[in-house]
Amino acid sequence: MSLSDDGGYGDNRGPETGQTRTRLPDSGGDGYGSGRRPRAGVSSRNLVTAVGVVVLLIAAIAFANRTDTTPSGSSDSPASPHTQPTAPTGTKPVTGKNGTIASGFAKTEQGAQSAAANYAVALGSADMFNREQRHKIISTVMAPSAIDTFQTTLDKAYSAGLNKEVGLHADGSTPAGSTFVSRTIPIGTKMKSFSSAQATVEVWCTGLLGLAGSGSTKPVTTSWFTITMKLTWTNGDWKALTHSQTDGPAPVSGDVRASGAEEIAGAVEGYGGFTYAR
Repeated sequence: MSLSDDGGYGDNRGPETGQTRTRLPDSGGDGYGSGRRPRAGVSSRNLVTAVGVVVLLIAAIAFANRTDTTPSGSSDSPASPHTQPTAPTGTKPVTGKNGTIASGFAKTEQGAQSAAANYAVALGSADMFNREQRHKIISTVMAPSAIDTFQTTLDKAYSAGLNKEVGLHADGSTPAGSTFVSRTIPIGTKMKSFSSAQATVEVWCTGLLGLAGSGSTKPVTTSWFTITMKLTWTNGDWKALTHSQTDGPAPVSGDVRASGAEEIAGAVEGYGGFTYAR
């Protein structure tokens, strides 16, 4: 038995000749002579392509991980994305306070939105169920030209019937051993129109209303609503001309366990409110 011409054992191409020939493998093949010699220039082009891909990959990684140490524009104010309707601006929203209600809002869109949010809180507080306190709030947040009309309207709305409906006595007082809860919590504001003299602002809110106490038939519940407030610039501050309210938008209720009356009362008495700012 002899090796064939291709370095393997005999095949069917002819009789044995008694000669043994050895064929060296081509430079591009494997150790058994099965490779084919590539065309001239292919290896060099592949090498250039591979190097180019590696260079681009390194450049892309370097660009993605680079830290820009040279801010554009002012060194104190790097470029920022478009401001969303409820994003904070960092500007101090109010300069004073009238009783428990913020005052001294800036004559800007931000100032108008801050005023609307804070006035929504005041007009939705438990003090509104007390005639004397209600009149103080109205005289603070409303424009002078709107005070009388608004006060008359609300005096009719906050009737003995409404007081009984929310769990209070007819005169607005709270039953012994109970805590009356009425809070408005702004979620966000939206400017509908603005000029140097007037502004219309929408305030999206959630609210708490009810009576926390043993045996209460009017437990504290939540609601969602949107207040639309028209403001006017009067005597160096924003004051409300009109105030209206619509239901929603309301999210789907979560699965948080409802707290007992004592826990709710403790939270209301223990957690104070905020000065709302744009």
